[in-house]
Amino acid sequence: MAKWKWEGLDKAGKRARGAIDAATQREARKLLRAQGLRPKRIMAPSILEFDLGSYMVEKGFASAFSPKELMQFTKQLAIMINAGVPIMQALEVQYKSEKNAALKRTIKKVAADVGEGKTVAEALGKHKGFDKLYCNLVKAGEAGGILDTILNKLAGHLEKQEKTKSQIKSAMTYPGIVCLIGAGVIWGLMVFIVPKFQEMLKDTGQQTPWITQFVIDISQFLQDYTLILLPIFFVIIAMLNAWRKTAVGKFVFDRSMMKMPIFGGIIIKGNLCNFTRTLATLLSSGVSLIDALEICNDIVDNGVIQKDLVVVRKAVMEGKTITEPLSKITYFPDMVNSMVKVGEQTGNLDAMLEKISIVFEEEVNELVGNMTKLIEPLIIVVLGGAVATVLVAMYLPIFMSAGGGE
Repeated sequence: MAKWKWEGLDKAGKRARGAIDAATQREARKLLRAQGLRPKRIMAPSILEFDLGSYMVEKGFASAFSPKELMQFTKQLAIMINAGVPIMQALEVQYKSEKNAALKRTIKKVAADVGEGKTVAEALGKHKGFDKLYCNLVKAGEAGGILDTILNKLAGHLEKQEKTKSQIKSAMTYPGIVCLIGAGVIWGLMVFIVPKFQEMLKDTGQQTPWITQFVIDISQFLQDYTLILLPIFFVIIAMLNAWRKTAVGKFVFDRSMMKMPIFGGIIIKGNLCNFTRTLATLLSSGVSLIDALEICNDIVDNGVIQKDLVVVRKAVMEGKTITEPLSKITYFPDMVNSMVKVGEQTGNLDAMLEKISIVFEEEVNELVGNMTKLIEPLIIVVLGGAVATVLVAMYLPIFMSAGGGE
């Protein structure tokens, strides 16, 4: 998306000029004609006017706006609609007050589509950032005349979903950062400190203990091959990341992560929390169970769970209750299956699923807390032990020399 300058005739046939936002020259010409203008000349934007952010969004390299910004937009829109403000006027107010450039442009396009007679759900569905869940709930809200209520539900759902995701990310990121810093410290000791001790030991002329020689050999290896190993390391990481984005790679990676101690429990229960909460929100908004399960499959960010949800949806389409296929999933707790069964029998499945999501959320909080308590001392012991080994290996010959001199 960029600004295309144009010259031509206005609605009255008089000479006019201006600028318009468009992705291509063809789109710019089409938009101008839709406004009743007749462009004679359209000039491409200069490199200085190129919007890198918009280009990144259009090519899929960046997100149009954050979940927090989407949640804020949803809340404000719900408040205005609830207050009786017409949808077009509400979108205009949102457009004027929005700070994020990408979301601002999106609101403008949504308002234009709604003005042409499209529904809000149809208009939102054309833009990145509004997933199936969002668009289907808005569609249900429009059909039932309860758009403000649905938007409030959506805002709450987005807030809880983002909280669960951030907990999982922090649980995965924290140990990695600490280990990376620790590895950097040990590398610094090996490359810069150990060689100085090595020079001192050469002057003494005494026999080097095996542990000291072992540390010296590692130090020498890192000095000789670090510049070669680093590019190889980054290439391997890039290749693994590319493989993980394939269907097979994602499935294998997700299955491996689910089997890890502590981390696996956080990933499973975090995804199940999102699944049950999303399903509860959809069902309470009037979306059918089969459609809701399909939408949930897009929301869940785990290949193994996605595959299992496809089986669950297929079983429901064949006339089975949701409890039957869920009971065959090994990582789905028996207590939860019992609660789902009660919800189906009483006709309160959405309310029961909401309660289950709260249980999963509390369990994720507990697992993250336990993991932090367990990993912190473990990392300290491992890194401290590594540093201590290097120091002992370097000082041991000095102590032995001092003892032998006496």
